[in-house]
Amino acid sequence: MQIDDPAVIAEARAVFDRYEAALMANDTATLDAIFWNDPRTVRFGITEILYGHDAIRAFRASVAHYAQRVQKRVHITSFGADFACTHLEYERVGTGLIGRETKVMARLPGLGWRVVSAHVSLLAGQDPGRRQRG
Repeated sequence: MQIDDPAVIAEARAVFDRYEAALMANDTATLDAIFWNDPRTVRFGITEILYGHDAIRAFRASVAHYAQRVQKRVHITSFGADFACTHLEYERVGTGLIGRETKVMARLPGLGWRVVSAHVSLLAGQDPGRRQRG
């Protein structure tokens, strides 16, 4: 198995870029199409925990618009020809909040690349359980 095959990284990046453009335009149809239409698909968001494509689709239908964001860093790793993870660090426009997003993607027979799991979060100000250096 080849890790980080440049051709696979490029394919995953194309899906990533398509998703980002659709998100910023609130293009729900494209966002839904990029996710695997299956009850096993999972998306953990900033305010939601969604299991299954139907729940993800219902959530997307309820969103008036997404917060605009600026990409700070994109990191993509591929494992073989059919599996990749994308990681995005971003800054929300106007608030300065830092967010993180991970997508697990698989190339599925007859479907091509689909997001099978995603996680979105905002960076907390401080973790009260973490020791502060002084």
